[in-house]
Amino acid sequence: MCGIFGAINRTGFFDGPDFDRFVGLTNLVAYRGPDDCGHLPLTLKPVDSRRERLFDVFLGNRRLSIIDLSSSGHMPMSDGKGCWITYNGEIFNYLELRRELEARGHTFSTGTDTEVILHVYAEYGESGFDRLNGMWAFAIVDTRARKVVLSRDRFSIKPLYLFKSNDELYFGSEIKQLLPLLPSLELNADAMTAYLAQGLLDHDVETFFHGITRIPPGTNVIISLDSGTISNTIEERKYWHFESTGSTSASSKELVEEFRTLFFDSVRIRLRSDVKVGVLLSGGLDSSAVTTAVRQVGGEQLQTYSIVSDHEGYDERRFIDVMCQAGVPNRKVTFRVDDVLDCLEQVLYYSDEPVAEFSVIAQHQLFAAIKNDSDVTVLLSGQGGDETLLGYLKFFFFHVQLLLKAGKYLDAMKLLAGSALHRTAVMQFRMSEARRYLRHNRRGIWQAMLRDSQRAPVWQCRDIRSRQIADICHYSVPALTHYEDRNSGAHSLEVRHPFLDHRLVNFVVNLPTELKIHRGWTKYILRAALPEMPPALRWRRDKQGFLVPEQLWLRRELVPVIRRRFRGSTLAELDILNDKKFLQYYDRFLTGNSIASSDIARVLIAEIWAGQVFQSGMSRIPIGHQPTSFVVQPAVC
Repeated sequence: MCGIFGAINRTGFFDGPDFDRFVGLTNLVAYRGPDDCGHLPLTLKPVDSRRERLFDVFLGNRRLSIIDLSSSGHMPMSDGKGCWITYNGEIFNYLELRRELEARGHTFSTGTDTEVILHVYAEYGESGFDRLNGMWAFAIVDTRARKVVLSRDRFSIKPLYLFKSNDELYFGSEIKQLLPLLPSLELNADAMTAYLAQGLLDHDVETFFHGITRIPPGTNVIISLDSGTISNTIEERKYWHFESTGSTSASSKELVEEFRTLFFDSVRIRLRSDVKVGVLLSGGLDSSAVTTAVRQVGGEQLQTYSIVSDHEGYDERRFIDVMCQAGVPNRKVTFRVDDVLDCLEQVLYYSDEPVAEFSVIAQHQLFAAIKNDSDVTVLLSGQGGDETLLGYLKFFFFHVQLLLKAGKYLDAMKLLAGSALHRTAVMQFRMSEARRYLRHNRRGIWQAMLRDSQRAPVWQCRDIRSRQIADICHYSVPALTHYEDRNSGAHSLEVRHPFLDHRLVNFVVNLPTELKIHRGWTKYILRAALPEMPPALRWRRDKQGFLVPEQLWLRRELVPVIRRRFRGSTLAELDILNDKKFLQYYDRFLTGNSIASSDIARVLIAEIWAGQVFQSGMSRIPIGHQPTSFVVQPAVC
């Protein structure tokens, strides 16, 4: 976990005052990397030698030291041959890549994964990034080729934002680093509408701010400073795609064993760290699987951390305690309604954009407790298991629907009967959770919206595989990893995701659906592959999200907050919401109408965020303009 910032002038040059400003923008996210900082101006284009303080590329870095804690890991880092890198993330297979590169004649001077990236680029170019197994957002400046290469990991785990202004391009780990560069602060109304009406975040390249976009996952952006045509100086290239493995002759038993091998190896390489590692344990199947795998591959009893509610029945503590009874050390942190009111604005500052629900605040509180009361820096998470293993209830019903469309009525009936027998998905269906997947649904919060934007087509899927890929790339994983990155970064922590190892993801997405949804059970292959997991967890029937008593709070403690906020609504001033109609909608919610609490929570969160950004300006912290001396690094030709 680190924070990066960069600036590129494609036709002209920056000067000394620009350098000072860029240092300030880098340091805006000092909490992401409190251990070290670096700021580097470079000149790639020819420049008048009489003007020594001019430069056309700036790289900034705030480092959280995880691998090789020495000063050798200082960034921006050079390969000594004209390439520089500023980098946020971890490459988990760096040891294997290092051995491969050493066999090809490369020599290394540090123990970092950062240096390995530079050597991968030297050997294979930017197309070699598909060899990296990890999470990353980095910029490599190739002074000899006079170009900058920006790269982002496959599954949107590490953030990388862009702002283009004429022939200048800026990038950063967080939106707040780019806000002071905007000519004006303007809400992206389409992004806000998709969020309020469909609960969508990070589903495309657009952000909540006009002019600021995100680099797509699995993509390199190449910026050339040696092109005669300015319009051709920026190019996007995908370096990774899902591969279709086709049919297999392997037996179910062999596929289960292959899954187990891949999953355990994913956990094993994500335990690589020179600082202490812990595990986030929710009580769900995925985090319990990660905890079980850690014990198997490392023989370790890592400390686990859990968030629980002060309202009985709104968390999974009974399942957390099952792991504790199996000998797993655990620490529970209690989340209360006061934490919502006290911490929401702080969470929104770190997130830069609205969050989907109050559980994100609970996660923020959990990370705060881990930071304050332990010496753990790295945490393993079960994020991504639901998307890859068909864990969400919607996948079960998509599968039933597709079987019926294909005329496989007996198979559909067997699946439904098995689910009823085991009291799994069929017993947990809620219409409110399915509405976002109904193509013509204009109910709910749409009634209070002032805009009638085109809906994102979340319902589109030819088959289960395409539905999974859509969730992994657009509708689920990017939002979840956004929260986890910002909440952990706010407390100088790093979160790793064994279920988002690209080898495992590609393998599981291409498995027959029957190995993931089997006889009424979801995530069947995971259950089959881990006999070491306590049976109460391995065969738990219900699927429960990361819950907080959101509905209770919205009907009790938060009532006066909502009524006060929407008597002078910022969203109404921005022409997004009819505040009077929303309060009428809220009144129906209070009287027990079948309105999802998430509809109300999203609007409240968006209102507080909009007031924070467009009224108080809290997201635009002034940058100190302290003069800083620097030396421009000339291009190596």
